[in-house]
Amino acid sequence: MNNLNSTLAPNATFVRPQFFYIGGLSNLPNAKYYYIFMCLIYVVTILGNFFILFIIYMERSLHTPKYVAVCNLAIVDVCGSTAIIPKLIDTFLFDSQFIRYEACLANMCFVLFFSSLQSLILVALAYDRFVAICFPLRYHAIITNTSMVVILAVMWAIAALVAITATLLFTRLSFCRSIVINSYFCDYGPAFHLACNDNSPNFIVATFGTTIFFVAPVAVIVLSYVCIIFALLKIATHEGRLKAMGTCTSHLLLVAIFYLPICATYIATLSSTIHPNARIINTSLACVIPPMLNPIIYSLKTEEIMSTIKKLYKTMNNLNSHGDIEIWR
Repeated sequence: MNNLNSTLAPNATFVRPQFFYIGGLSNLPNAKYYYIFMCLIYVVTILGNFFILFIIYMERSLHTPKYVAVCNLAIVDVCGSTAIIPKLIDTFLFDSQFIRYEACLANMCFVLFFSSLQSLILVALAYDRFVAICFPLRYHAIITNTSMVVILAVMWAIAALVAITATLLFTRLSFCRSIVINSYFCDYGPAFHLACNDNSPNFIVATFGTTIFFVAPVAVIVLSYVCIIFALLKIATHEGRLKAMGTCTSHLLLVAIFYLPICATYIATLSSTIHPNARIINTSLACVIPPMLNPIIYSLKTEEIMSTIKKLYKTMNNLNSHGDIEIWR
């Protein structure tokens, strides 16, 4: 590792390395089994999210603003996992830990983009639930397919702008000491801290990104659910409250699964010195587990999705039954 760090000339005024070295898990026994586990997660993620997209596409009653956002989340989950896991498997299972500078920038940009979008789409879903429960009579006037598409388009544009800006700022950095990124991919934070020239613009954009894509969404979601709780208290019957709250359970589970691991990692990093392997495992699981669980949660916890699945299953059974009759004739 020292040889890698010494390949760069410390006296050069500006050094752009041809490649970086992805450190990954260091001195961890049987680490390859963890990467194989990541491969299994990726397969489940792809199958689950395409299944949700298929269900929503097939059922016209699900062509609503809420499920426009759910479709976006499924697409972003697939793209985000694809930006991380295949390269991770190639890097560590096939001993390809050197990554070209340009490829590192692309990997960094896509991971920043899709992870930011995941967070923003959860805010869009929280907004949908907030209007549905707090303003039920005006819901269909406020939340339309067009308005949801506009909201999501703005979110895609903001996430793209910040990710591209962060990546462009990275290109101004000089690396005269180390090219070893202590992460499982071209992680923006560990990478820009390796620079030997001024990295304060990168620190500012990283702080800004963390604020608008993680801190602010958590605050908005918490505030929306405080308003939802007050609205639920105004409902006269206990059954009515449970029914209204039941429409939020899938979203609350998604929020908990996405934000709690990230918050725990940030708190652990600020309050104490966290081992690099622990940080890598925590952050990697926080990135890949939510996209895998999102379609499962929506399938099991959303009444509309479950009824659509049952209806499609009955239709398939009926088609098979008629097919068998025709064969025997």
